[in-house]
Amino acid sequence: MHSIPPGGACNLLASRPEGLTREEAADRLRRWGPNVLRKPRGRPLYRKLLSQFTHLMALLLWVGGFVAFLAGMPQIGVAVLAVNLVNGAFGFWQEHKAEKAAEALRRILPQRARVRRDGGEGQIPAEELVRGDILVLSEGDHVSADARVVEETELRIDQSTLTGESHPVRKTREAVTGTGLSRCEFPNLVFAGTTVAAGNGVAIVFATGMDTEFGKIAGLTEELQGEKSPLQREMERATRVVSAIAVGVGAIFFSLSVAAAGMRPGEGFVFALGMIVAFVPEGLLPTVTLSLAMGVQRMARRKALVKRLSAVETLGCTSVICTDKTGTLTQNAMTVREIRLGGRRIEATGTGYGVEGKLLLDGNPVDARGDPDLAELLTVAALCNNSRLLPLDGSAEYEVLGDPTEAALRVAAAKGKIDGEALSDRLPRWREIPFDSRRKRMATIHREGDRWAVFVKGAPGEVLQRCTRMRAGGKDLPVTEEERRRISGENDEMAHAGLRVLALAGCRSETAPGGTAEEVERDLTFLGLAGMMDPPRPEVAEAVAKCHRAGIRIVMVTGDYGLTAESVARRIGILHAGTPRILNGTEMDRMDERALEEALRGEVILARVAPEHKLRAVSALQRMGHVVAVTGDGVNDAPALKKADIGVAMGIAGTDVAKEAADMVLADDNFASIVSAVEEGRAVYDNIKKFIGYIFTSNTPEAVPFILFAFSGGRIPLALNILQILSIDLGTDLVPALALGAEPPEPGIMDRPPRKLSEHAITPGLLLRAYLFLGLIQSAAAMAAFYFLFWTTGYAGRWAGLPTDGTLYRAATSMTLAAVVVTQVGNLFAQRTARQSAFRVGWCGNRLLWAGIATEIALLLLIVYVPALQGVFGTAGIPLSGWLFLLPLAPALFIADEARKALLRRRERTDDRR
Repeated sequence: MHSIPPGGACNLLASRPEGLTREEAADRLRRWGPNVLRKPRGRPLYRKLLSQFTHLMALLLWVGGFVAFLAGMPQIGVAVLAVNLVNGAFGFWQEHKAEKAAEALRRILPQRARVRRDGGEGQIPAEELVRGDILVLSEGDHVSADARVVEETELRIDQSTLTGESHPVRKTREAVTGTGLSRCEFPNLVFAGTTVAAGNGVAIVFATGMDTEFGKIAGLTEELQGEKSPLQREMERATRVVSAIAVGVGAIFFSLSVAAAGMRPGEGFVFALGMIVAFVPEGLLPTVTLSLAMGVQRMARRKALVKRLSAVETLGCTSVICTDKTGTLTQNAMTVREIRLGGRRIEATGTGYGVEGKLLLDGNPVDARGDPDLAELLTVAALCNNSRLLPLDGSAEYEVLGDPTEAALRVAAAKGKIDGEALSDRLPRWREIPFDSRRKRMATIHREGDRWAVFVKGAPGEVLQRCTRMRAGGKDLPVTEEERRRISGENDEMAHAGLRVLALAGCRSETAPGGTAEEVERDLTFLGLAGMMDPPRPEVAEAVAKCHRAGIRIVMVTGDYGLTAESVARRIGILHAGTPRILNGTEMDRMDERALEEALRGEVILARVAPEHKLRAVSALQRMGHVVAVTGDGVNDAPALKKADIGVAMGIAGTDVAKEAADMVLADDNFASIVSAVEEGRAVYDNIKKFIGYIFTSNTPEAVPFILFAFSGGRIPLALNILQILSIDLGTDLVPALALGAEPPEPGIMDRPPRKLSEHAITPGLLLRAYLFLGLIQSAAAMAAFYFLFWTTGYAGRWAGLPTDGTLYRAATSMTLAAVVVTQVGNLFAQRTARQSAFRVGWCGNRLLWAGIATEIALLLLIVYVPALQGVFGTAGIPLSGWLFLLPLAPALFIADEARKALLRRRERTDDRR
C-alpha cells in the first residue's frame, strides 16, 4: 500500500475521493465484519475458584473433613474444612488476575470517526468503518483504522501508543519504494490507535479490526496463554510430594492401627486422619502467599511495582533480561556531545535538557558570539527546529515539547550563548519544508531584513551533496573532493563513537526562495556536524556488572540502528566480545528456529525489530531453557511482555496496554531497579526454602505421638490431638514462618548463577534436615515433656497405661504442644542459614523474628490458659516446673544444628583440599 500513488490506492480499494456510498459501505460491512477487536476468551471466574479446591491436597482434606463428620467428630471436621477454605481463598487470591491487556487495547480505539460518504462528510460509529472509507483527520483526532494518506497539510501523528516513540511522526502523501523501513515507519501510512498531533489530512482505509497493526498485536497478546511461574510449578510439585507422603503414611498406619493395635475401623480412621493432618503443612500455601506479598512491598520501596505475586520469586531465577535501550538503559534525554566545523572539534559538556554545560575547544570555553562560524552553525541549530524548551520551576532543566533530537540542538545553541527566542524575532520563519524519509532533510526559510535565509539540517551524506561551499575561518570556500572525504571521515568517526550525527548548512539570497524542496535546498554552504547521544544512566553500568556477576545475560532490544546500540552497549558493559551479532527483523525473518537459537547463544543486539520478532526471540530463549525478563513501553511490546516469564513495563513512558500486559512496572523506568528486583526475588526464594524447612520440621513431632500410639497397641496415650496439631500449623507457626520470609538477602546472593528450573525448593537434603534431624530432636523433646508431667505427678517410670482423659492428661498434651512451640523458637534461628553459622547473620537484622516469637508464645499461652480455648483444644494449664523443663529446649535444638553446620563446613573444607 505504501508504494502506490494516492490515486492508485483509491483504485485498488475500489473507492473514490468523495467516499463510498452507503450501500457500498453496508455491503462491505456485511462481507468483512465490523471494525472491532475480538474479545479474548478468558477462563471463567468460577473455574479459577473451583481449581483451588480440587487439587490433590485439597481433595485429601475435603474427604478427611467429611468423613470426620460421618464419624461423629464435628469439631475435627469443621477444623479440617476451614483449613481447606482458607488455603483455597489464598490460592484464588494469588491466581486471580483480570486479563486486562486486551481490554486496555480496546479502550484506546475511538468510538467515532469522521468520513466522507455519498459525497458528504460526517461522523459514524468507528466500528462501521470499512476498507475504502475516506477518513478525515484533524488535530486531536484518534485514528480508527489503518489507512493510506492521500492528502495532508503538516500532518504529524503521535504513534507512541503503538511504537513507544515519544515524538510525533511527520506523515506525507507520496509513495515510498525501495526502503528497509518497518510497516509502522512508513511516512504515508497511519494506524489505528494513534493520534493526530498536528495538522490535518485525508486517508483511505485499507485495514480494519483484527487486520490492523493494532489488531495483530491484540491477536498475538490474546493467543498467548499465561504460563505457570516456576514457583507455581514448584508449589504444585510440593503439594504432590507432601500429599503422597501424607496419604501413604496415613494408609500404612490405618492398617497397622486396625491389624496390630486392634482398633475398630472408626478409631483407625481417626488415627490415620491424625497422621495425614500431621504430615500436611496446612499453613504452607498461606505462608508462601503472605511472604510473596511482603516481597512485593519491599520491591515497591525499590521502585519495582509487582502485579502478580508469583512474579516476585520468578525474578530470582531470571537468566536473561531483554531490555529496551532508550529511557531504560539511557536517560531518554538527547544531548549534543560534539561539534565538528572547519576542521575543529568542539566538545559539549552537561547532560539532559539543562543549559548548565559548556562548549569547549581544546579544553577552553567557547562563546559563539566571538566565533562567527560557530554562531552560524548554532543559529541553524536553533531556527531549523520545531521543538520548544519550557523552564521547570526551581530547576536548571527544561521540559521538552517536540522532537528530542531538535531539543538537543536548541540546548547546544543555548550553551553557546545563542538566544533562540531573540533569533526567532530577528529572523522570522516564512516557510518550512518538513523532514521526510526520502530526502532525509528538513529546511526552513527565514526573512532577514531585506534578504532571505535558508537553513537545512539532516543526514550528513544527503546534506553534503547539496552543498557547493563550506564555512571555514569566517569565509565561504569551495567544497573540494578532499574536504568531502574529510567530512565523511569525521561523520564515520562520530557514528562509530555511538553518536547520532546531523549536518547543518545554509545560504543567503536576495530573493525569496521558491519552488520544490530540491530547488530550495541547493548551492548550500556546509557549516558542520553535530553529534548527539542519549547518555547512559549513571547507575546502569554497575547494575549491568552486577548482572554479569550473577550469571544473567542482557540482550538489548532497540528501535535504533545497530551501530548506535552497539556503542551504548559497550559503554555500559553489556558487550565484551570483539564483534557482537546485530540482528534486525529482516534477518530474523530469514532464519529458522534452530538458526535463531544459535544466533542468540552469543552476544547479540536486536535492532529495528517488529513485535513478532521480539516475541519470537523471547520464545527461542525460553526453548533454550532460560527464564526471560522483558522490558517494554509501547502497545507493540504487549505480546512479548505477556509471553515472557517476567514482563516489565515502564511506569513513566509506558502505555496502559504495556502496563496491563506486564507482571511488574518500574516506577522510575530504570534498569537498575530491575536488578534490585532480581536480588529481592532471589532472597524471596531462599526465604521460602527457609520457612518450608521450618514448617516441615514440626511435622515430625506432630506425627510421632500417633506412631507410638499405633505401635504400642494404644497403650501409649496420644500426646497431641488433631486440633492441637492445627493450632501449630495454622497458628503458632504462621507468624514466625512469615518472619523467615522477611529475611534480608544473604551476602553474596548476586555472586552466584541463577537457580536452574530443575532445582527444587523441596530437596532430599531439606527433608532429611527437617524430618530426620531437627524433627527427631523436637520429637524427643516433645515426648520427654509429655512424660515429664506424668512422672512428676505420681506416674514415675511408667510408659504405658497412663490416663487418657482428665486434667492431668490434658496438661500433659499441653506440655507436648508447648515443647513443639518452644523448640520451634530454636528452629526459627537455625533456619536462617543452611551452612554458615547463624551467629554470622546477627540477631537484630530482622525485627519480625522477635515479633514472630512473641506472637507464637502469646498464642500458646492463650490456648493453654484461656478456659474457652481449653475446651476447644483439649488443653490445661502447665505448672511452673513444666516451664522450667521447657525453656532450655530452644537453645538445645539451636546448638545441635550449629554443630551439624560446623561438621558440614569442615567436611566441605576437607573435600576442597582433596
